[in-house]
Amino acid sequence: MTASSNRSTVIDPAGKTPARPLPPSPVHRIARDIDALAIAETLARTFRDGAANRDRHRLLPWDEVEAYTASGLGAITVPKAYGGAGVSYETMAKVFEILCAADPALGQIPQNQFGVLALVEDIGTAEQKERIYGDVLAGYRIGNAGPERSTKAVNIATTRLTQTPQGLRLSGRRFYSTGAIFAHYIPTRALDDEGRAVQAWARYDSPCLTVIDDWNSFGQRTTASGSVEFADAPVDPLLVLPVHAFADRAGLAGPISQLIQAAIDAGIARAAFDDMLAFVRDHARPWTDSGLQSATDDQTILQEVGALATSLHAAQELLYDAGRTIDAVAAEPVTAESSARASVAVAEAKILTTEIALEASEKLFDLAGSAATRSRHGLDRHWRNARVHTLHDPVRWKYHLIGNYELNGVLPARHQWN
Repeated sequence: MTASSNRSTVIDPAGKTPARPLPPSPVHRIARDIDALAIAETLARTFRDGAANRDRHRLLPWDEVEAYTASGLGAITVPKAYGGAGVSYETMAKVFEILCAADPALGQIPQNQFGVLALVEDIGTAEQKERIYGDVLAGYRIGNAGPERSTKAVNIATTRLTQTPQGLRLSGRRFYSTGAIFAHYIPTRALDDEGRAVQAWARYDSPCLTVIDDWNSFGQRTTASGSVEFADAPVDPLLVLPVHAFADRAGLAGPISQLIQAAIDAGIARAAFDDMLAFVRDHARPWTDSGLQSATDDQTILQEVGALATSLHAAQELLYDAGRTIDAVAAEPVTAESSARASVAVAEAKILTTEIALEASEKLFDLAGSAATRSRHGLDRHWRNARVHTLHDPVRWKYHLIGNYELNGVLPARHQWN
């Protein structure tokens, strides 16, 4: 069976009929952190081949997503008590960095699954955890239907979850729905009949759910982060999470979600840096005034490479340290203060990974020379990916968060962007 068989269809503004996911099947059970990292490296070698071509022609990575799911990486944060590997968050960050260094659009697709699993850990009931963790281990993918575009503020929702004689029904239109086209469950935020914020999950095969493949950004082109429409889509009451309780309960879903974003940027930076090294070694020519025969002997290039390497390694270490901070906080009962500490650690990492992703993808051309701009190399994708993904949440607000915490003792607001 091919990866495009037996799928329902979605709407493509170009008139095509894109695929939908294959039915779930049980995944490989990863037992240890070291195994997760080894599998990520193996998949990355495969994903790297064809990444530029997928970007150039906007070919959605159907086969690659199925391979990723079958590998078990999507279940690595499922707690051991529920049959998962329960890997550390430092390991989770490294897995995302590894995959995103190979193809950051493909590596970004699972981000919402991990963010949702963190929310389940924070506020889910025992019954919800049993169901959701079990489904992930059975091969279900969790996507996302992101913010609305019909309002000027991202925190204003018109999507509604309504109790009807036929059961719960979900209605609304959302955008920035990364991974939705590949997902078996599509959660979204809505207001219930009491005006409270909830997260409600609809199944991918519901006739009342439409995924619209209208993502057309110049970067991260194959995340398929387009629109989702819910037209009285049925929702299982067990798959409704009371996110209104999130603001009053200390948790780690926000820092974990942000750690993933930082790891994606670190992966983009690493890919740009590695491709720069390879191009300078194999193709770049020294400037005429240097009197040198090889660009690798150019003192100015050596200085710039050293500076980039230092910035990259500093960003990576802050990323891993943020993961370790979350691990330490998670090992104890989470308090408002410890949750804030995790948010601050991740904000620091996010600043450096944002800056090095943009710098490395820009400096690549400065050091590699004009030959690197030829379209056949596809090196422009690094800057395009960095510029688009680092807009996920503005890094200037990370500086604000840290400054307000350090100077005024103000704990960060508790939501998915902190």
